Amino acid sequence: MSVIGASGTGEVSGTGDGGSGGRARERLVVVGGDAAGMSAASQARRLRGPGELEIVAFERGHFTSFSACGIPYWVGGDVAERDLLIARTPEEHRARDIDLRMRTEVTEIDVAGGRVRSRDLESGAEAWTPYDKLVLATGARPVRPDLPGVDAPGVHGVQTLDDGQALLDTLSTTRGRRAVVVGAGYIGVEMAEALINRGYEVTVVNRGEEPMATLDPDMGRLVHHAMEGMGITMVNDSAVTEIRTGDDGSVRAVATRDAEYPADVVVLGIGVRPETALARAAGLPLGEHGGLLTDLAMRVRGHENIWAGGDCVEVLDLVSGRERHIALGTHANKHGQVIGSNAGGGYATFPGVVGTAVSKVCALEIARTGLREKDAHRAGLRFEAVTIESTSRAGYYPGAAPMTVKMLAEHRTGRLLGVQIVGREGAAKRVDIAAVALTAGLTVEQMTALDLGYAPPFSPVWDPVLVAARKAVAAVRARGA
Repeated sequence: MSVIGASGTGEVSGTGDGGSGGRARERLVVVGGDAAGMSAASQARRLRGPGELEIVAFERGHFTSFSACGIPYWVGGDVAERDLLIARTPEEHRARDIDLRMRTEVTEIDVAGGRVRSRDLESGAEAWTPYDKLVLATGARPVRPDLPGVDAPGVHGVQTLDDGQALLDTLSTTRGRRAVVVGAGYIGVEMAEALINRGYEVTVVNRGEEPMATLDPDMGRLVHHAMEGMGITMVNDSAVTEIRTGDDGSVRAVATRDAEYPADVVVLGIGVRPETALARAAGLPLGEHGGLLTDLAMRVRGHENIWAGGDCVEVLDLVSGRERHIALGTHANKHGQVIGSNAGGGYATFPGVVGTAVSKVCALEIARTGLREKDAHRAGLRFEAVTIESTSRAGYYPGAAPMTVKMLAEHRTGRLLGVQIVGREGAAKRVDIAAVALTAGLTVEQMTALDLGYAPPFSPVWDPVLVAARKAVAAVRARGA
């Protein structure tokens, strides 16, 4: 018999106590201690005091409520220290009467019995904990290809603060200055910037046609050329076949079918998948992307007392009407607020997303929202696509920087379908105009009448997004003629 629990209130292993088991209070169990999980726990606590609701949270890592999105900027030196990325520590959560059990992994969900099995990763002790309400916020796992040498010293992922620290330790001790980044999505390009800032010679190996597969290839090509202008070597249409090691077992090169790229450090930036092994084993419903399926209240479909949120779920795309998997902290925090409200006795919903994301590599800003061309084709939509060149400020104002805006509008109706922006300072956040327009279901013609702020230091008299909307209106009209 074993007992665990950071607060000394663990359950006895194998008790078989399902449901409330005679407890005076309801128990909410949260699996996962980052954005969605702890937002849910905190919101539920705001609504119901400790005398009404007991909250037990399990986190297998060393940290809670941290910004994974900030790791590249910490590695690159823009963020001075790790702890600045932590929004709330375990001690702060416990001070709010949340029984948070760190370094404790949930290994099984017994849906019929209303309980979870957990294992203390330090002692190995196991225990069952009953629940009345359950929140799954298990996040996502990085894609780690099954390649020779992928586990060699010097090969790093960047999903957690521990990962970031391990990478920094390698950068501080390695004698060479050659880095290879595998993958050219958001994490890949952000890590390329971080390594450039650290003084490394950087090569990015990308299996896609162009970097940033979240953009159409013509817009990704702009990112490609800009990265090469920054001194980053871009290798597209190349899949890594092996990570080669030296006599000491540490990484020395990344190999593709056609070439070998010397490396003293390798960073994997291939993307993530929903971490839903627990949910799958418990028979909970998963979508085509492997994420949990929920209703508008973030309740797992078919299960009245189980909610899920964050990177482990699929969300409704409001533009295409299909389910998508999008791993972003913005969504995770919103999911947590909705879940906590509902689990705490209130009411809230999460209607869906339009797929907005921004990033940067050195001085280049990258943004997208809505559908790419291939997304629109997949959804069976007919559309017009237009591209314009503009500047971030009035052309005569000092510091005006170029930007390219691409816009998709539905054939005949003119409904806005998507926007992509690549440019310099002042480009990326303009995508928020389009995100609001997409959420509201505006047509490109309606967008041209938007009353946006104007002054020469901030925008041309016609904002670049509105210039693109005007061109899209003309394209829709011409096609409909």
